[in-house]
Amino acid sequence: MKDDETVRQAKRTLDRIGEEGGLSATPAMKSATTSVRDHFAARDADTSDRIEVWGTRIARGLALVAFCALVVWLLGQVWR
Repeated sequence: MKDDETVRQAKRTLDRIGEEGGLSATPAMKSATTSVRDHFAARDADTSDRIEVWGTRIARGLALVAFCALVVWLLGQVWR
């Protein structure tokens, strides 16, 4: 009986630590990843206008692609 209670308590503790972000990432990292995900998902756009939401998502995705292309190009210029 005591072992069952110990196992239940350990599971509760692990669940609590997992919710607080202690197992996988710090709370700051969790907040940052949530912020980036929300940015690219266009959570700040007007949700009643589907065109605005998809336009924002597409524009932000293209901006990310352009940024990556610029970084690759600049690194190519440095390594010559």
